Amino acid sequence: MRSLLTLSLLLLGLLARAQQAGYQVGDVVTDFNLKNIDNKNLSLSSYPDAKGYIVIFGCNTCPVSRGYEQRMVALQEKFASKGYPVIMINPNDPEAQQGETFEDMQLHAQKSKLTFPYLEDPGQVVTRQFGALRTPHVFVLQKTDKGNRVAYIGAIDNDPENEKSEQINYVQQAVHSLLAGEQPEITFTKAVGCGVKSKGK
Repeated sequence: MRSLLTLSLLLLGLLARAQQAGYQVGDVVTDFNLKNIDNKNLSLSSYPDAKGYIVIFGCNTCPVSRGYEQRMVALQEKFASKGYPVIMINPNDPEAQQGETFEDMQLHAQKSKLTFPYLEDPGQVVTRQFGALRTPHVFVLQKTDKGNRVAYIGAIDNDPENEKSEQINYVQQAVHSLLAGEQPEITFTKAVGCGVKSKGK
């Protein structure tokens, strides 16, 4: 039984690495400095009192990402005051996907009443560092003495259509665990949504 459990955990780890080319759970991330829709640059260090961060790669045009926006707003309302603010980064190259320019981002955030920072990523540098593949793709970071450590990677929950009566809220569970001084039981799930758009793809 123990060997079967060990094998299952090993396979899950291999799956995570196969699907995630950037940061892995346990990695310490490099801070970024990106322009927010208010035209001011923002980084993780802009939040000196944060205990961690909910970094979401989302965009204007993906219906899955748009469908999750009010749940993203709910995460901001629930956890920002507890030290885990939401930061959304647009991973799409605007030359590869119409409707993803910085001006489009500003209009979209206003129309959708987004309550959290929404950052552009010129050249998709940060997107590649994180290994974001889909929109939305979430990375929950925990601030530690060694830096901002990845504690969870994947989906917001198990219900992209927002139709299930009993959702498994992966991000909420992860942040609650971290706030309680524990590590999340679920640290990796498969992100579901539109693929990140890059030139030539």
